[in-house]
Amino acid sequence: MYGLFRRLKWKDWLLIVLTVGLVVLQVYLDLTMSEPMADILAATSNPDGGNEIWIGAAKMFGCAFGSLAAAVTTAVITSRIASNVSFDLRNALYERVNAFSLQEIAGFSTSSLVTRCTNDITMVQTLITMGLQSIIKAPVMAVWAICKIAGYDWEWTLAVIVASVVLVVTVGVIVIVAVPKFKAMQALQDNVNKVTRENLTGLSVVRAYNAEAFQEAKFEVANDDLAKTNIFTQRTMAFLMPTVTAIMSGLTLAVYWIGALLINRGDKDATSLFAQMMVFSQWSMQIVMAFMLLVIIFMIYPRAQVSMKRINEVLDTEFAIVDGPEENGIEGHEGEVEFKDVAFAYGKEAADAISNISFKVSKGQTIALIGATGSGKSTVINMIPRFFDSTRGEVYVDGRNVREYKQEALRRKIGYVPQKAVLFTGTVKTNLSFGDKEMKEENIEKAIKIAEASNFVGGLDDHVSQGGSNYSGGQRQRLCIARAVARFPEILIFDDSFSALDYKTDRQVRDNIKKELGEATKIIVAQRIGTIIDADTILVLDEGKIVGQGTHKELLTSCDTYKQIALSQLSKEELGL
Repeated sequence: MYGLFRRLKWKDWLLIVLTVGLVVLQVYLDLTMSEPMADILAATSNPDGGNEIWIGAAKMFGCAFGSLAAAVTTAVITSRIASNVSFDLRNALYERVNAFSLQEIAGFSTSSLVTRCTNDITMVQTLITMGLQSIIKAPVMAVWAICKIAGYDWEWTLAVIVASVVLVVTVGVIVIVAVPKFKAMQALQDNVNKVTRENLTGLSVVRAYNAEAFQEAKFEVANDDLAKTNIFTQRTMAFLMPTVTAIMSGLTLAVYWIGALLINRGDKDATSLFAQMMVFSQWSMQIVMAFMLLVIIFMIYPRAQVSMKRINEVLDTEFAIVDGPEENGIEGHEGEVEFKDVAFAYGKEAADAISNISFKVSKGQTIALIGATGSGKSTVINMIPRFFDSTRGEVYVDGRNVREYKQEALRRKIGYVPQKAVLFTGTVKTNLSFGDKEMKEENIEKAIKIAEASNFVGGLDDHVSQGGSNYSGGQRQRLCIARAVARFPEILIFDDSFSALDYKTDRQVRDNIKKELGEATKIIVAQRIGTIIDADTILVLDEGKIVGQGTHKELLTSCDTYKQIALSQLSKEELGL
């Protein structure tokens, strides 16, 4: 839990110090509350002891009321600390994940990151809310009470020591058995979230293939694993409270039994010994209560510790992609993109996904990438905005190595349209001005026209549902194109972003872009020959390598791979062969 303490702010530490003071006061009042009992018992045997009885009762009431006030104040403060910590952790996690590259996100998995940002933080918050007071109070109360009973008859002291040892051993054994299962539960929770997320995101596919039963069985396995582990840990922990209750009852019985033996022995005054027995009984119960508080901690702490470890794994992850110092490219090289012998692998031990990639595109030119599925087209273009960094070789934008840029400055130069059309809940305006609050409405309206989206966008305040579910696939794709165009960037990247458009709209959008953004460098990944036929340069990729480079006409005669792709889509007559 060291990772939690080092993230506390000075205000939280001040509240913790105040909590310690209030807990010490509460323990003092709880232990002091029993002492007037001896005076009250002695006064009952004295005909003139009425005043002593009222004074003793007043002291007990004052201690009880003060303890209650301290306990309530402590609860309020610990809740505030827990809320502050969970707020800060949630913000820190979100900011950290938001700064992750695709490589780090893939390393954790989306479902695991969601669990860490929600369930794990809730567990830590619960520990602080319920545990902070107990963590402080238990040892203070136990030590203080033991010091007070040390001066009494050794028989009573021995009974308390035996009860304490039994409690410690019982709690220790149960915790040793349960902790490994708590660790496993978090991974199993991740798995349940993963299966649920897959089912919800792929619901249309599940229904189209009548695979509901298959998905239900898959979820049942994941849910059953989590339930069995949870049941095991809860059953294990269920032994704690009955054990503590039994030991408490046994200790109370032992105190009274020993007291009766001491009274029968007649070594001391019976009234005084009875008064001592009552006070000792209260103090011994305080010791057992201290252990009960520890039991509460042991029920929460193991899982919270695992949760905090998982949170720290995210917060302590080193970024694979870090900012450089530069914000601008080299003068005279605006709009240039160049790859120099670039290679990339998705892991240290993995084979290269792309290798020996070299090309250069200048301002205003259009370069296209085509090839079979898995040939590395998207991997190549993901190097430009630094979604990944190359394993070998160098990528240049505006004449400067992309590693030298600040990521924000680099991405301001780029308009990116992803392979999967991604829209966010809000309005057309908030989606198209995404990342630029100062964007002018004229730019947004112009971008809508360029993307041929005017026929279905009624106004900038049109509502966009989560994921753009109130639009068709082609409409979502055009809105994503409009979002990239609205920035009027130096470089436009289209990652198979015309696939959902009909041929007429595809052609019209590309013509609009050429007319309105003629000076922008355009990089297009496509599967359709018609989309890239007019590109200045076409790169043909196969198994991560460039096997052809040139114009459409040049590649028809010089590259068999390109020719085969072209003939699979168009006839020889259409290709002019």
